[in-house]
Order: sequence, then structure tokens, then C-alpha cells
Amino acid sequence: MRLTRTTTWSLVTLLTAAAAALALPGSRIGPPASYAAEADAGKDAKDDKAGDGFVPLFDGKTLNGWVVTRCKAEVEDGKLVIVDGNGFVRTDKIYGDYVLELDWKNRKAEKYDSGIYFRSDKLKPGKSWPDKYQINLQQGQEGTIVGHKTAKAAGLAKSGEWNHFKLTCVGKTASLEVNGKPAWKVDDIEPAQGFIGIQVEVPGGGQFEFRNIRIKPLTPPVTPEE
Repeated sequence: MRLTRTTTWSLVTLLTAAAAALALPGSRIGPPASYAAEADAGKDAKDDKAGDGFVPLFDGKTLNGWVVTRCKAEVEDGKLVIVDGNGFVRTDKIYGDYVLELDWKNRKAEKYDSGIYFRSDKLKPGKSWPDKYQINLQQGQEGTIVGHKTAKAAGLAKSGEWNHFKLTCVGKTASLEVNGKPAWKVDDIEPAQGFIGIQVEVPGGGQFEFRNIRIKPLTPPVTPEE
């Protein structure tokens, strides 16, 4: 194509008009604004869902991550169920500071008994349960730390229904909420780390169900030495 003065002037005019159009408010190169907004919204939703810091201790499908000793536990319909025996079901890692949440429900109508252990040690030879700390699930004592002078709870749990525990441990301080209501707060918990576990005493205390067991570690968990 042979460029003439007229042709050159026309090309300059077209390029100038195009540049002016791109400079107009709201003009953009790329996908429409609605596409970008949808992408940002999806990203935010994903971040919010995974951004609370909690990770599951129980996957609802297997007992991976748990050590079962002197008892029987199974997975039924997404729930961890203690089925038989007098023993201990504990995490395979040691935890220090954290927020633990879980749901539990008793199957036995009367005289039911179990417990949630935290900052506990390994079982001693010949023992079915650790020495401490046990949050009682015994009827009438649900939420109380066994053997503690001030960590008492009563009337906050509902027999035969799903109950929610939220346990927070930071340093020597531990506190518990039962079904969203404060139960106790103490500041004399030692040692600084230990296992999380479930007391199993089915012959006397009956079967229990657990679900939505999750933890927000505030300090990194530790794999115990064998």
C-alpha cells in the first residue's frame, strides 16, 4: 500500500480516536468488570472458608490420626463411636496451645459415663486411662474436670442430644464452653502439652458418639518419640 499525505492523516485520526475511547471512564481492556468481580468474590469465599485456622482431627471416614488402646472404636455414618471395652482413644500427636471443638452424644439413657482428655500423657503399664486431665461426660457431671477443685460444670449438657464442647488451652490457662455457654476457666493446667483423647468405659458407662472433632493449633503439634 502506498502511503499518501491523505492516507497518513486518516491513520493518525483513527489512532487518536481509539486512544481517546480507551481513556474514557469505565473503559478497560480485558474481561468485563462483572467477570473480575465474580472471580474476586469466589476467591474471598474460599479464603473465608479455610481461613479460620481449624483443621479436622477426625475425618469422618477413618480412624487415621488416632491410637486405639484396650478398647474398640468404629466409624459409623461420619461419627466416631466408642463401641466396647475399657480403654483410651487418643491423637497420634501431642498438642500444646489450641482451641478444640467437638460434638458428643450419649447412647445410654441412664448412668452414662465417658470423658474427654487434654494435656494427657501416655498410658502407664496396666492402666486403661491417663491420670489427667479428664473433662467428665458422666451423667450429672458433664463438663467438669475430674479431681479439680474449681473447674465445675452442671446443667449445661442435654442427655441423649448432641452437645458441643469448645476447649481453649493457652499456657497454664484452660477454659470450656458447653453448648455456647461458659462453664469454667482455670489457670493451673500443667504440663504445657499432651495428647487429646477419649475415655472409653463402655461396660459401665455405655457407648458414645462423637463428630465434628476439629482443632485450631496455636502452637505446632509434635510427633511423640516412640
